[in-house]
Amino acid sequence: MKLLASLITSIVCLGNAYASDFQISSTDLKANQFMSKQHEFAGFGCNGGNISPQLQWKNAPAGTKSFAITVYDPDAPTGSGWWHWGVVNIPAQTMSVAAGQVPAGAVETRTDYGKAGYGGACPPVGDKAHRYIHTVWALDVEQLPLDSNASGALVGYMLNAHKLAKADLMTLYQRTK
Repeated sequence: MKLLASLITSIVCLGNAYASDFQISSTDLKANQFMSKQHEFAGFGCNGGNISPQLQWKNAPAGTKSFAITVYDPDAPTGSGWWHWGVVNIPAQTMSVAAGQVPAGAVETRTDYGKAGYGGACPPVGDKAHRYIHTVWALDVEQLPLDSNASGALVGYMLNAHKLAKADLMTLYQRTK
């Protein structure tokens, strides 16, 4: 029994080592640093550029058939966080997205602003700095059966059901006035 447990632990650790090679980076964002005004929402009292960031990734696991992107603020004063962006059905050969764009064929899903597309940071004035988790998901299916009306919860469910690996880039944003 101990031998079996040891073998299983070794396999899990080996799998996690390969998954940890999957990486996300950005020319627009730096880990644990503040985002610029161009990534702030335009509305709800915010007046930023509302431009999605440039993102790139590498070392996706074998068997990746598509990618997805999410941006989530766990610090939003809602009790459930805030979904700022969801993009699914990104072709497997795609390894980056340009600022303000999504790849052909990809589907942007509904954010917590109530519509599909990127919705930038807009924390309450005077609130502590919020964390924004930019995630690229490597998936085991070419397409998820989602459209632009899919909610953040449904997108999250489908992503977790088909996840091979994910890579996160956490940034910050705060409004003082």
